[in-house]
Amino acid sequence: MTDLPEPVASFVATVNRHDEEGFLAAFAEDGFVDDWGRVFTGREAIKGWSDGEFIGAQGVLTPEEVQVDGQTVDVVGDWRSTHANGRSRFTFVTTGDRILSMTIREG
Repeated sequence: MTDLPEPVASFVATVNRHDEEGFLAAFAEDGFVDDWGRVFTGREAIKGWSDGEFIGAQGVLTPEEVQVDGQTVDVVGDWRSTHANGRSRFTFVTTGDRILSMTIREG
């Protein structure tokens, strides 16, 4: 596995354990997910999206490439779930020990 900085390393481990509570807690209060242009802001909206497409879909991310630029961490990896599969790019913006945003695009 590629070396990931915190808090992204803990976040990926939490996702791969399918830990919904830890997943949601990893986001800042005003955090958001941008999944191919569909934006979900706040933990309640993120939960609604995740229930069907992320944690609820038993997703597992295997990082293959990592680039860090300040508070931005780009992770390209293999995503496997019951909802979608394939190489994807996850761009995280962090704030302290939380995820401010996670943007998902083609890897």
